[in-house]
Amino acid sequence: MEAVLWYVLTGTRGGENRVRILKTVEEQPRNANQLAETLDLDYKTVRHHLDVLMDNDVVQRSGDDYGAVYLPSPRCRANWETVETIVERMD
Repeated sequence: MEAVLWYVLTGTRGGENRVRILKTVEEQPRNANQLAETLDLDYKTVRHHLDVLMDNDVVQRSGDDYGAVYLPSPRCRANWETVETIVERMD
């Protein structure tokens, strides 16, 4: 999981927005629309990044389609120290 986090959050275009999304859902689970408003990003951009994060088991969805909220996956939480290291290096 550590390698996945480094790749998804720093090794690809859009990593900065994925870090912002991950930090935000870690504070409080939110749906895609709430994330778009909170982070001042386009809804479709947020959906794309959520799909990338879900495909890599970094976040998980809870609930039904539109109203579903996102939160860090158990694997991501188990490796949260790596996420914090990535955030520190990006700052």
